Amino acid sequence: MINILEEVRREKDELVALRRHFHEHPELSKKEDQTLAYIGEKLRAWGIPYKDIEKGGLIAWIDGKGAGKTLLLRADVDALPIEEGEKNLSCPRVCRSKNPGVMHACGHDGHMAMQLMAAKLLKRWQDQWDGTVVLMFERGEEESGPLEYLLRYLETDSPWHIDACYATHVRWDIPAGKVSICHEAPMAGGFGFEIRINGHGGHGSRPDLAESPIDCFHDFYSNMQALRMRAVPPKECLTFSIGSLHSGDVLNVIPNSLTLAGTSRFFSYDHAGKRFYEEFHHILDNACRTYGCTYDILHMPEPLFEVQNNPVCVDIAEKAVAKYIGPDALADCTPWMASETFAITSRLYPGILTFTGIENKEKGCGANHHTPEFDLDEDGLVSGAATCLGFAIDYLEQKPDIPFTRPDEPLEKLVARNI
Repeated sequence: MINILEEVRREKDELVALRRHFHEHPELSKKEDQTLAYIGEKLRAWGIPYKDIEKGGLIAWIDGKGAGKTLLLRADVDALPIEEGEKNLSCPRVCRSKNPGVMHACGHDGHMAMQLMAAKLLKRWQDQWDGTVVLMFERGEEESGPLEYLLRYLETDSPWHIDACYATHVRWDIPAGKVSICHEAPMAGGFGFEIRINGHGGHGSRPDLAESPIDCFHDFYSNMQALRMRAVPPKECLTFSIGSLHSGDVLNVIPNSLTLAGTSRFFSYDHAGKRFYEEFHHILDNACRTYGCTYDILHMPEPLFEVQNNPVCVDIAEKAVAKYIGPDALADCTPWMASETFAITSRLYPGILTFTGIENKEKGCGANHHTPEFDLDEDGLVSGAATCLGFAIDYLEQKPDIPFTRPDEPLEKLVARNI
């Protein structure tokens, strides 16, 4: 048996160097040209073939010693429009972004480093496993759209039939060295919306001569808050929030319009999200009719599904963590209400998304994602890379036939789902 943890530890210097390069050179969604060029440079150096998928990202592959299953490993590559400070929660950073206003504030720098390390070692050990490993480096995960081009290539143009998929996401609240594996949905689905309510303005002294979009919004918002109680089963989790609200400029004038924007999140589209999304439209229609208003949908794609962890893959992953890292490395899993484009990939192929712990308060690592203080303890990347490798090796050795039903939704519709 390969001592996976020890092999990754031997490569830790390169694993950390990879993460620091990506952290120092972040690029925003759909602009990750230099990031992907660097990934390609590393793959070429290790003798791993790859293909640049226009607008989508990069697909690489490694063939084992014989026929077998095909496993897809996925990492996202984009950064966020956040200005990074000199410190994290309490300490000077070990490395900082060199691109002003752009920061790897979600951990994708760690995702790329772990996947590249997995690629390097799987290539080194390719005479010890059967099958094929496909590596997907995904552009623009924060904006979702580029995944369409990668999945279209895999589904229609590539020579492979993907049998299973794997991804990991670093977590700010799990100690470095620990790994968490949820038995059900690890990350939420949801939908975003931006709506303009059109009324008829007037002077504040004669509200009877106006159709107030503010009154209309008040009715809509109250009914949406109540909808959670009457449409969402008690055991299901669903959030609804307004993040942006703009209307009017003068205290004594009823405005002509109001614009609202927000999101809803859920862990089950079938049991909570679907009806909530449909009722959203009905409640908005009713409110506008009652208050003499109309509305325009400025943004409201069909809901993104929750990420789905397949039970067979969960079992393989948990046993791999215990075998290759140790039973103490497995931490209890709390689902995360954030959303992920891996939800779409895991609808097409049975798979799993694990959580890699990166918290270390002594190093100042523990701030939430998408904040200027976010930072990761690089020691956690060792366990994350080892988990990926352990799952891959064991899955390819076991060659399980996984019961799985693909959606009958056309690919074009599936990939259009978004927040």
